[in-house]
Amino acid sequence: MTEREKMLAGKLYDTSDETLAKARAKAHALCRKYNETDETEEEKRTAILDELVPARGKGSYFQGPVYFDYGTNLKTGANFYANFNLTVLDCCPVTIGNDVLIGSNCSLVTPVHPMRYQDRNIRFKLDGTPFDYEYAKPITIGDNCWLASNVTVCGGVRIGSGCVIGAGSVVTRDLPDNCFAAGNPCKVIRTVTEADAIELKRELF
Repeated sequence: MTEREKMLAGKLYDTSDETLAKARAKAHALCRKYNETDETEEEKRTAILDELVPARGKGSYFQGPVYFDYGTNLKTGANFYANFNLTVLDCCPVTIGNDVLIGSNCSLVTPVHPMRYQDRNIRFKLDGTPFDYEYAKPITIGDNCWLASNVTVCGGVRIGSGCVIGAGSVVTRDLPDNCFAAGNPCKVIRTVTEADAIELKRELF
């Protein structure tokens, strides 16, 4: 297996691999270019995203600034929206469904480092190149979800469809469909029901 294949398969891989290093450098440069554009420069933004996040659904919108490790390992559904400061460390696939809203300062982080520092610390190859032992776990977010501001989703997590994740939450475990979950670690608070219908919120009208 190549180092990229190992990475995407969730196995230990060499972070200093030349192919991966070039892919990250390209993604980081594209992020910088995107973050320097104005919202009105739609054609320029689209051209950058075509390289950075080619697997995005129709109507996907990235407010920016954005930060990706690779970008090419992220797949979004239709009508995806990400507010300011989206960070996606997509060392494993990150798959997002249709009509998902992501608030400001959210992070989707697939990389995992060993618990023991003896395994985690930087080491060096014979030629002096630094590397570390790392692996990653995929993230899946279902349709019709809203992640409020400052949510972090850790690798290996699947968030069901129709979920609302409260601001500042750290999602470390799978969540079922149609739940409101919050906290650190994030826990299910209750089910989202018809009682939450906006027309019942009389104070808003």
